[in-house]
Amino acid sequence: MALQEFRSNKLRTFLSLLGITFGIFCIISVLATISSMKTAVQDDIKKLGTNTVFIDKWEYRNDNNYPWWRYYKRPTPKFEELKQLKDRVPIIQNASYMTQLQSKVEYGSDMLNGLNYYGVTEDFSKTEHLNVGEGRYLQQSDFDNGTNSIVIGYTIAEKMFGKAELAVGKTVRLENDKPANVIGVLEKQGQNMMDMFGYDDCIIVPYKFMRQMVRDEDGQPKIIVEGKENVSIPALKDELTGAMRTIHKLAPNQEDNYSLNDIESFSKFMDSIFSNINIGGWAIAALSLIVGMFGVANIMFVTVRERTAQIGLKKALGAKKSTIVSEFLLESSFLCIIGGMIGMVAVFILAAILSNVFSFKVFIPLDIIGLAVGICLFVGILAGIIPAVTASRLDPVVAIRSTN
Repeated sequence: MALQEFRSNKLRTFLSLLGITFGIFCIISVLATISSMKTAVQDDIKKLGTNTVFIDKWEYRNDNNYPWWRYYKRPTPKFEELKQLKDRVPIIQNASYMTQLQSKVEYGSDMLNGLNYYGVTEDFSKTEHLNVGEGRYLQQSDFDNGTNSIVIGYTIAEKMFGKAELAVGKTVRLENDKPANVIGVLEKQGQNMMDMFGYDDCIIVPYKFMRQMVRDEDGQPKIIVEGKENVSIPALKDELTGAMRTIHKLAPNQEDNYSLNDIESFSKFMDSIFSNINIGGWAIAALSLIVGMFGVANIMFVTVRERTAQIGLKKALGAKKSTIVSEFLLESSFLCIIGGMIGMVAVFILAAILSNVFSFKVFIPLDIIGLAVGICLFVGILAGIIPAVTASRLDPVVAIRSTN
């Protein structure tokens, strides 16, 4: 009877479905996108290393209670501090020093701008877990002698030479027209949410060669430390704190003039951000669903009025109140479920489109699908309960006489 009622009032049914469809589409698309984004960020954070600490003058998490000018006045990490840390902190597995510069690269008449140079020490590929796809990585002799050998990112190799394998052995020009020999190409990293260093578009050079192009103070230097296996981040940070305070000769009453940025804290920080985004997403999407729910309730009131005589006849023949209530609740639930299914199909289509647009895959978890079904049933019952109860309380004689 419910399906027959939908077919006989196609336009009204369509308008009611549209409200629920739009509401479910908004809620599920927002939740799925946020969930996919959170998963992508957490996966990318894990790739950065769960036991890695970045020693810098800057705090990577914004602390509004600490003025930026205090960070600015801090000393930058020094190359000499790298060896001191290795000597003082035995739980360090790998540690590297890094400076950076944004400039260009030229080959013949071709030029690429806005590329990041990274001047690094020996352990950088270990702390950052880098792999070379073509050629080789920098050797110890390159670091010791500061040779002009470089390793470039996959995207640079493709743009400048057509194929990554064609880049190896070529001589390019860097900052100040310094010649450099390409000895390797990094494996393609692909786009990700937390690509801190953009390895597909970078040039890795030995630290001593980098010093010929930029001073350490101007190269945003940082020390990257990776702890040994089974060493927790708090334990590593405690050891580093003691070592850094000693190296900087800080008195017990002086505050730290450096920052220890660990991935685990950053991950928790991102979790809090996504929680707030989730709340905002729910609030926005719920408004659409409420509008759809009122639309269904309005249609159910109209349906009760149209079928008043039928309701009176059913009650005269012995139909119980629960039977009448069930009939209208079933109809409103059907309406919401069908609208929700259409909304879910639209979300799957949107997810496929967004996966090709964003740098991460948008997927719809099973718990969100289950949530959608639950919302449809809840909204259907909530929208139909008042019209259904109203219908069940009609006086049979008065209802049968009704012409509406």
